[in-house]
Amino acid sequence: MSTRRIPERPRAVLVSLLVGPSAAAEADERAEEATRLVSSAGAQVALAIRARRDRPDAKTYVGSGKVEEIRSAAREHGAEIVVFDNTLSAAQVRNLEKTLSEDGAAVTVYDRTDLILNIFAQRAQSHEGKLQVELARLEHLSTRLVRGWTHLERQRGSLGKTGGPGEKQIELDRRLIGDKVKKLKERLRKVEKVRHTQRSGRVRSGLLRVALVGYTNAGKSTLFNKLARSDAYVADKLFATLDTTTRRLWLGEGAQIALSDTVGFIRELPHGLVDAFRATLEETAQADLLLHVVDCANPQRDAQVEAVNVVLEEIGAGRVPQIVVWNKIDQLPELEPEVVRDPYGKILNIKVSAASGAGVDGLREVLAEAAREAPKALAPAA
Repeated sequence: MSTRRIPERPRAVLVSLLVGPSAAAEADERAEEATRLVSSAGAQVALAIRARRDRPDAKTYVGSGKVEEIRSAAREHGAEIVVFDNTLSAAQVRNLEKTLSEDGAAVTVYDRTDLILNIFAQRAQSHEGKLQVELARLEHLSTRLVRGWTHLERQRGSLGKTGGPGEKQIELDRRLIGDKVKKLKERLRKVEKVRHTQRSGRVRSGLLRVALVGYTNAGKSTLFNKLARSDAYVADKLFATLDTTTRRLWLGEGAQIALSDTVGFIRELPHGLVDAFRATLEETAQADLLLHVVDCANPQRDAQVEAVNVVLEEIGAGRVPQIVVWNKIDQLPELEPEVVRDPYGKILNIKVSAASGAGVDGLREVLAEAAREAPKALAPAA
């Protein structure tokens, strides 16, 4: 029992509804990001439809006129699925699927949360990552049981373990999901104990704990590989990295750090995923220093920085010191590798290209400086 998976390489109609006033540049960036999400999930966008409303329609989210436009587009392009770059209610999904499938060809509707959950399910490699994704999928599914699909409303009699007298199918399903969620949380607690032990070992060693954070596809894993001379998985896809990888770096005499590559963030990251990955994300909250990697060539970099900071606050990492790493300067000829400090010598940001390696040596020197100062900076107050 899990969230519906997107079939392999289906044709999709992508729908983006902007609610309220929004700048054209923001609309373009959101549409491009949504297209990349669909592609990362393994589907191909046949047509992208944009809409704008003052408020969502309670029944279909986009309104009856736009639904008819979507239905015609799906029929014309042979689309099997319709993906909404918005969060839909269970009732809205049901109403949309019913209307869009009126021609006889079944059309499946996915919202933004479904889409991201599918990507996470494909990317998770470690045992912990798979448990976290399954937990998020089940908790999302439990919300879909509320006024969801009519077949879940049948009554069941009391036969053995099938439930009490007159227990509805929806109540049985909810209870079964609740049991699975409880077991998954228990298994994750055991994995978390192991992670806590490993983290405690790094604390006792006196190593400066540094975590790479940033918007998805900002280049964190590429930078991690350059710094750690590692071979962590890198791809031009959203959420290429889900499982935290930690390496010990020797940066010169008296300078060692534990560097962690973490999952990328995104705007409107489903809260269920944040909760499910909380144990992994604690690697960020427990860090001594964050390297906030930013794709400086992206027109929406300021909004992406804000989205990352929102998630950092949510997981309790908002007060961890940050150094902003402006990455991908190779895509902006006017920028050169540079370490920017305030008048007191505090490092504000550093400009690098993880792809070409420009500025990475300067970043290693910055980290070595931080590592040498760590014993003083991390010592408890007298």
